[in-house]
Amino acid sequence: MQNRILKSILVGACTIAAASASYGLISQKAAEDKKRHEQDKLISAKINQYTNYVPPAAPAPAINAEDISEEVEHTVQSGENLASIFSELDLSREDLHKIVHANAIGKLFAEMTPGRDLVATVNADGELEQLTYCKNPIETLIATRRDDAFDVTLLSKKIDYQIAGVRGVIKSSLFEDGKQAGLPLKLILKLSDIFAWDIDFAQNLKPGDKFTVVYEKLFVDGKEFDSGDILAVEFVNQGKAYTAVRFEDNQGNTGYYTPQGDRLRKTFLQTPIDFAEITSSFSLAREHPILHTIRAHKGVDYSAPAGTPIKAAGDGKIVYRGVKNGYGNVVEVEHSSKYSTLYAHMSGFKSGHKVGSAIKQGEIIGYVGSTGYATGPHLHYEFHIDGVHVNPVTAKLPRSLPMDKNLLAKFKSQTEPLLAQLAQSKIQTQLAQN
Repeated sequence: MQNRILKSILVGACTIAAASASYGLISQKAAEDKKRHEQDKLISAKINQYTNYVPPAAPAPAINAEDISEEVEHTVQSGENLASIFSELDLSREDLHKIVHANAIGKLFAEMTPGRDLVATVNADGELEQLTYCKNPIETLIATRRDDAFDVTLLSKKIDYQIAGVRGVIKSSLFEDGKQAGLPLKLILKLSDIFAWDIDFAQNLKPGDKFTVVYEKLFVDGKEFDSGDILAVEFVNQGKAYTAVRFEDNQGNTGYYTPQGDRLRKTFLQTPIDFAEITSSFSLAREHPILHTIRAHKGVDYSAPAGTPIKAAGDGKIVYRGVKNGYGNVVEVEHSSKYSTLYAHMSGFKSGHKVGSAIKQGEIIGYVGSTGYATGPHLHYEFHIDGVHVNPVTAKLPRSLPMDKNLLAKFKSQTEPLLAQLAQSKIQTQLAQN
């Protein structure tokens, strides 16, 4: 009985102790759960805070004064050169020297054309960083600073070629009617050069004469900017048709030939100046306009505005260049031991020539004037054969040799398409006019 009571007491004590222990465990777990819950709320708040957080923008980098540059644009004016432009823009003359002498391309900067644009890029200190010059619609010069020197390059755009044809009728002059037909001025001059050995455009041009020209048009970036070469041309003068076609031989030399392969270029030009009028013909008994005496006029006078270029009639060398009595300023050219020509009353001489200088046919040797005994600006032109004065308008002058037969096959293959284009251009123009 005592043992059972003692056992009950012990069991009761253990139960109380176990219950107390369990209660303690429960209370401790609840506290820990509460603490953990508060921590979770705090973490959740932090997560939400950072989820909605937008970081401030990074501060802008500091601008270095050396990185600031400015583009200064300048349009070249008449009479300006690169030195005067550098002075106006307050750029270093030392940089100018470095650019022009950087390489062979740098020297092209010395050729300034009025109306073209030049852009100078300078830094905050006013120091030139880059110089850009639009030389023409195709080429642009760029000089870029590299340390204490400049790299100079030439950028070229691709040129596209198109073939065009025009046809016109002479009413007043080749110059006026060529413009009316839409032929560029330089091609009007080229046309007169091509037939200069066969047609005297100063004396023999008649109303009703016709011309048809096939030539190149040049395009850059889809825009027409210039005309190229005359490829084929026909001129009908007083009912006689003259046809020429451009051909390049095996040596790269280009010229104009008849459809049969005969070179049009003769030993001498028909006239030494363009679009001039004969005012006094060759005569052995003419009254001098100033001296009023009967004396031989051993040449031909061509009236033209003062300053009109005078061309050498043929290849040769200058044997006289100076003042000669009533002739005023004179140039004499010896073409061979047999032929020579004289050009008088010049207003001035072409620079770079002297006695002994070699001259090519068509090269400018001087300019129309009225020096010496002259009533107005004109060219007095003489032609000598074996030292004897002859009439340059009627004299039978030698032609150049025809094309080599070995080259004729190549000539035919290259020129037949151009002659076909010339014929097609004539038909199209006639249809349009009708």
